[in-house]
Amino acid sequence: MAMQPAEIEALIKAALPDAEVTIEDLAGDGDHYAAKVVSESFRGISRVKQHQIVYAALQGRMGGVLHALALQTSAPE
Repeated sequence: MAMQPAEIEALIKAALPDAEVTIEDLAGDGDHYAAKVVSESFRGISRVKQHQIVYAALQGRMGGVLHALALQTSAPE
């Protein structure tokens, strides 16, 4: 079963309430998304750690119900 963009956004915002989240469906199939996540929580931490935080927010859905997620993360400028 495919995930809806709003569900992905809600999971990320639950873990990072200050985040600005933009979700794009890359293939129109509900399985392949791109997400841009901007959060003050990311300031001063590595990109790998930022992505780990987002993956943790998705509560195990990556690789299952959510097949692919291209991530772009950053702290606000």
